[in-house]
Amino acid sequence: MERIYIGMGSNLADPAEQLRSAVEALAHLPQTELVGVSGFYQSDSLLPGQPRYTNAVAALDSSLAPLDLLDALQAIENGQGRERLERWGPRTLDLDIVLFGDRLIDEPRLKVPHYHLQERAFVLYPLAELAPVDLRLADGRTLTALLAACPFVGLERHPPI
Repeated sequence: MERIYIGMGSNLADPAEQLRSAVEALAHLPQTELVGVSGFYQSDSLLPGQPRYTNAVAALDSSLAPLDLLDALQAIENGQGRERLERWGPRTLDLDIVLFGDRLIDEPRLKVPHYHLQERAFVLYPLAELAPVDLRLADGRTLTALLAACPFVGLERHPPI
């Protein structure tokens, strides 16, 4: 089993409910245990004119291979109405493998650590709720250093529901 962190985001069709449904689906993945889920955060879209996003991070322990997990995540996205019409377009659900144990993965379909992690406060701050304080990524960077370089700007903690 490896510890895997999944970034979750939605800005369509009741985003908080989309994330809750995704968490339920993650809890039922084969060979996988849902270990924890961060609080929910709201953030502005990276592109102008889109609704705000609701984001969170889930921690899993899994023995699935990376591409098998990616396929399972994409099946969850599709099951919740995800349409891939435009890059970075609005979406019912986005599930990204942010970290996969201590692996560096560079496949055509999967890059881990996630290639924009250092720029994504909406991933780093929820990740910090779940990960060990001294987390060192497979590429040598530390979560502490990434947080220090990426201020908590444009994020709001989602009100409890």
